[in-house]
Amino acid sequence: MSRLGTLAIGFMLVLGVVVQLPAHPPRARAYDTLTLDSRLNHIAVVGDSYTTGTDEGGLGPRSWTALAWHTLAQRGVRIAADVAAEGRAGYVMPGDHDSIFEDLTARAVKPDDALVVFFGSRNDQGVDLGLLAAKAHETFDLARRFAPNAKFLVIGPPWPTADVPVPMLQVRDVINAAARGAGATFIDPIGDRWFVDRPDLIGPDGVHPNDAGHEYLAGQIAPLIGMQLSR
Repeated sequence: MSRLGTLAIGFMLVLGVVVQLPAHPPRARAYDTLTLDSRLNHIAVVGDSYTTGTDEGGLGPRSWTALAWHTLAQRGVRIAADVAAEGRAGYVMPGDHDSIFEDLTARAVKPDDALVVFFGSRNDQGVDLGLLAAKAHETFDLARRFAPNAKFLVIGPPWPTADVPVPMLQVRDVINAAARGAGATFIDPIGDRWFVDRPDLIGPDGVHPNDAGHEYLAGQIAPLIGMQLSR
C-alpha cells in the first residue's frame, strides 16, 4: 500500500474515534439536574376562616396559603394567587360580610387561572342539602365560565376530631358529588383524618387551627396544588 493510502486509512480511523466520542457525553454537574419552572402559575383560592386565619392563628404570613406559596416557590413553582375567603362563609351560609362561596368565586377567579381551589366549609352544617347541592353546582359553574381552562381542586370541610356529626358527613358527600360533576379533584380531609388526634394543631376554641395548624395545612395542601399544576 502506498504511503498516501496508509495516511488516508489512518486519518479515517482517527476520525472514527472522534465521531464516536459524543456517545459518552461529559457527566452533568449537579445543578444541571435542577429545573426551575419559569411560568407564573395563576391560581384562585376560595375559602372560609380556615383560609383567612383567625385570632387562634394563621394570620398574614402565617396562613396556610402564604406558607404553601413559599413551599412551592422553594420547589421552583411560582404562584400568583388571588385569595377570597371570609369567616363563617360556605356554599350556602353567608360569611361575616354576607358573602357565600359563589360571591367569593366572582372576586377571585380570573380567565388566566390555571387552578381554582375551594376549601370548606363546615359552616354549611345543617343547611338544606338540596340547596347545598344547587349552590355548589352554581359556584363551580361560575368558576368554569370565568376560567374555562382551569383545573379545580375542591377540598371538603375538615373536622378536628374523629367524632364527626352526621350532618357534617352529609355536607361532605354533597360537595364531593358536586365537585366530581364539575370534573374537579376532590380531597376529603374528614376521610383522611386531618387534625384527628392532633389537639396541638387546634386553638383554644376547639375549632380553628393555630399557627402550627396552618403549617400542617400548608404541608397537606401545597403538594396537592403542585400535583395539579404539573398535570
